[in-house]
Amino acid sequence: MADARRTSFRAGRFLVRLVMLLALSFAAGLQPASAQQILRDSETEALLRDISRPLIEAAGLQPSNVRIVIIGDPQINAFTAGGQLVYINSGLFTSAENANEVQGVIAHELGHIAGGHILRQDEGMRQATGIMVLSLLLGAAAMAAGAGDAGMASIMAGQQMAMGRFLTFTRDQESSADQAGATFLSRAGISGRGSLAFFRRLQNLEFRMSIPQEDSYSRTHPLNSERIAALETRYQSDPAWNRPTDPAIEARFQRVRAKLSGYVDDARQVLGRYPETNQTIPAHYARAYAWHRTGHPDEANAEADALLRAAPHDPYFLELKGQILLEGGRPQEALGVLREAVARAPDQPLIAALLGHALISTEDPANFDEAKRVLRLAVARDNDNPFAWYQLGIVYDREGDEARAALATAERYSLEGNPGLALPNAERAMMGIPVGTPDWLRAQDISMVSRSAMQQRRGHH
Repeated sequence: MADARRTSFRAGRFLVRLVMLLALSFAAGLQPASAQQILRDSETEALLRDISRPLIEAAGLQPSNVRIVIIGDPQINAFTAGGQLVYINSGLFTSAENANEVQGVIAHELGHIAGGHILRQDEGMRQATGIMVLSLLLGAAAMAAGAGDAGMASIMAGQQMAMGRFLTFTRDQESSADQAGATFLSRAGISGRGSLAFFRRLQNLEFRMSIPQEDSYSRTHPLNSERIAALETRYQSDPAWNRPTDPAIEARFQRVRAKLSGYVDDARQVLGRYPETNQTIPAHYARAYAWHRTGHPDEANAEADALLRAAPHDPYFLELKGQILLEGGRPQEALGVLREAVARAPDQPLIAALLGHALISTEDPANFDEAKRVLRLAVARDNDNPFAWYQLGIVYDREGDEARAALATAERYSLEGNPGLALPNAERAMMGIPVGTPDWLRAQDISMVSRSAMQQRRGHH
């Protein structure tokens, strides 16, 4: 009896382990978006919209419904995690050589969205779980008949088969997304060179990391050599194969890639990639952010000034100069360049939010009306900006409008996924705002959503 109980206990442990492995395989694509910092930048988001629009349309989707998001993660990866959201790691973006490589990645991820792959993950889980449960039942029956070793062998074989089935399912989805991405690139008239180049880069990275390349049985993705072989002839025979990227798009990509590298990479790495001898726009951009981030205001200002000498009215160069002055403790000096940046790019609410922050930081009450006007316009154009709501809350608080300060705070915490703080602020706002007005109704919405989210969390625990 003791041996039988011990065997049953071991079988149970195998069952739990398999379920955990399957769940983790599914959750692997979900975790980074919530665990890593989302990086927002006006210039970057404008570029991503422009390079992805033809691909989104080729996928039969609405560009207004699809978002391409950069997250702060050095790993070379991109993924979807429900809805029409594509997440691109900063490490992937800065490692890409050109805009066409990023377009190839976006096309692949759109293949997952158009194919409904996230929704179909449950199908793969059910298939694997069914195999696992059957093997467990057969193993338990064998144990009950006195064949303990045979029962354990059945359970272990079932575990291996279940994981193999699930991994086959995910590999099939990846291959499907590869082919769909190739279709979208072709429809959009965009070359597949970047897609192939990126797979080769991944292959070389795996070689350097000594990742086995013999077979793909234990992998969630096909081998990169298999993916290249499946796509190479198709890409090379496409009319767009030799079509170059628009030079203006490529120039914008190199700027954005450099500024992102300056923001997220180690400063020594940035200065090695963009040494002082390099006097190009991307190099000045990268060094400006690297110097600013590491607390060297003189060097950062010098690089920003070099950019403005090259293009005095570029709104993104003006934004950078204003950011360096503001975060260097000189908000009054930042106002002029940030006002011009907003005037030059009136459709960029992130720049407007930075101007609002600078106006508040002057601590001059004469600037608060302008700050409120700028920030209200910013959140009207981009409601998904917790920082802008935080700044707007400060303005309301300085004016003594506690109810709307609470509403702005509720908006901020709701966007940050903190219903425990959003709820009391929403209820405080409802107590001070006239019933039935748009602001009162908005506070009510946040209250209801936050209360529901808190109840769901308590239910999961």
